[in-house]
Amino acid sequence: MEPQKSLEFTDHRQASSSMIPTESSWRKMFRPIALALMVLTLPFWWTFPSADISTHDLREQDFSWSEITPSSSLQYHDCFDGFQCARLEVPMDYHRLDGQGRRVAIAITRLPAKVPVTDPRYGGAVLINPGGPGGSGVYQVLRVGRNLQTIVDAELDPRLGDEETPDRYFDIIGFDPRGVNNTTPRFSCFPNLFSQRNWELQVQAEGMLGSSKNSLMRSWKRAMALNTGCSSALSATSGTEEALGEHINTPPVARDMLEIIERHGEWREKQGRSEQKRHGQLLGHDPLRAILQRTKWKQGQEKLLFWGRSYGTVLGSTFATMFPDRIERALLDGVVNADVYFGGGGPSGVVDADAIFDRFVTYCDQAGAAGCPFYSQGGPTAIKEAYQAIESALYNTSLPVFATSARGPEIVTWTDLKIAQRSALYQPLMGFPLLAQHASDLAHGNGSGMADAKHNSRSPSCPSFGCLDAGPWSEQCQVPSENELYASTAILCADADYLPKMDREGLIQYWHSLTADSSTIGDYWASLGVSCAGWNVTAKWKVPGPYGGQTSHPVLFVSNTLDPVTPLRSAQKMSHDFPGSVVLQQDSEGTKSREQHSSMAAPSLCVYKSIRQYFQTGEIPPSGTICEPDLRPLIGRAGMRDMKGAADGKLWDAILEVHQQIATGRLPL
Repeated sequence: MEPQKSLEFTDHRQASSSMIPTESSWRKMFRPIALALMVLTLPFWWTFPSADISTHDLREQDFSWSEITPSSSLQYHDCFDGFQCARLEVPMDYHRLDGQGRRVAIAITRLPAKVPVTDPRYGGAVLINPGGPGGSGVYQVLRVGRNLQTIVDAELDPRLGDEETPDRYFDIIGFDPRGVNNTTPRFSCFPNLFSQRNWELQVQAEGMLGSSKNSLMRSWKRAMALNTGCSSALSATSGTEEALGEHINTPPVARDMLEIIERHGEWREKQGRSEQKRHGQLLGHDPLRAILQRTKWKQGQEKLLFWGRSYGTVLGSTFATMFPDRIERALLDGVVNADVYFGGGGPSGVVDADAIFDRFVTYCDQAGAAGCPFYSQGGPTAIKEAYQAIESALYNTSLPVFATSARGPEIVTWTDLKIAQRSALYQPLMGFPLLAQHASDLAHGNGSGMADAKHNSRSPSCPSFGCLDAGPWSEQCQVPSENELYASTAILCADADYLPKMDREGLIQYWHSLTADSSTIGDYWASLGVSCAGWNVTAKWKVPGPYGGQTSHPVLFVSNTLDPVTPLRSAQKMSHDFPGSVVLQQDSEGTKSREQHSSMAAPSLCVYKSIRQYFQTGEIPPSGTICEPDLRPLIGRAGMRDMKGAADGKLWDAILEVHQQIATGRLPL
């Protein structure tokens, strides 16, 4: 396909036809991760229409959550080929003491440990949260749970080791927080998915905050239209005094985590007693007594093992503040300043974003023409100026792209480029090369690659026959996995109640403050403030700050040197507030979430060996430890300094697989 020539761009390079990829080569390079870069879950109401969060692994199984009856104890059922699922029933309002009221059924998926729970090497259950808010832990454990297990488990295959070794092997448990995916009760902001898709297409067409002079008012009015009805629906109590919207925020979810670990202890004891009944006479008195002792439920004293990324660090910090004596391991990766998240004020989270973009142009210059499609002579400054010229041109005039045999006509807008840039800052290892290719194409007037990405990001939404028969707003018309974005808004606006209170002048000030901190993603991040306009339901259970305290075991914080939304200073601040904790710094750029703004941003054996050691023995690295990444974007391998033998090779493979799965899927901010 010939490059489009509809726009004239200021190009500081000599154009070369060899720099323009063919349609087939572009698709081969771009399509595996186009969806991840263009349709990443956003923490506010503006996004491209998204593909179904459920992968074929989740759909092509003879399993339905509705087949499981919720219970107040963990009752696992085989599901998803090697996993176990349960629905744990908990109170919607933990402060209601009469035993009445609505209940929440938490969807839980467990990847069993490589050893039985009765084995001396069984280390317990590691709960995970991928970020968000609104990220599905069930989806995360199905997608990357086996690789996360490889990271935290001992390196030796348990079949080859002695039961008396100190090696530990863990369950990995993912759960869907309140209002998210498979957890019930559910809610929806739209009568059906078709209506939702139409709304999202309109949002995409209007553009993001900053795309025009009146973008703030348009965005604000849209948020008002959406949130007034959506939050009112979450306030509806159907004759009871509990409303989901009042109990969807972070503290009740932290309390749900406490309930999960308590019920896991209860379940573990049942497994020990079952072993006693099956093999009591064969085992003998002493081994049997040891099993019963190891598996005994420590009522009211069970402790948490947790790995949370991005928003998951808010959840982890909240749990550690509420229940400081219940921490066995807490790995908080890509750290959010919890006091700022809940209360506003304080330092901005985007202060490092522009420095990451500067790394993009620096790495492009270092990679040269062979490694960076957008390379030009003149150094990083010339590359940056060329990029800014493209951005300016798109702000004034969109780029038309003709139809092909696979899609209709499209236009490439300033908003499209800003989203690609934002995604690249989140996950530089895979995003920088794609951004360089985007920029190179656009500099030559070729928008076909970005047009393909927009087209591929959209999914059909024809109502099912069941939906048509039952009518709008019916259960048959709802697709739980498609509600993640709106669950994110509900949780965020309930947590950060200062956001719904902002008036027009407050939003303008908030916006200008963020764009002053970052020209690259300040507009995007300011949309958080707009996202809560019109939200009118208030959470009942809040935990007043400050967040922190002395925990029963030290917390391990992990942070990149440069992170677009969870800066190193946030990790340092939170570590200060949790005495005895440390910050493990990875000298890379990017962010840590299901969108890879965390240790997932750039693989580092040094970091993951420290993580493994933490889960295996509880040992934290020395204060001030800095790990180098083993891969850097555009310039490639940085050294593999710590690779030693087959065990490290297996760990490295697991790290890369997690990185790839997160980049090509939809795992949360």
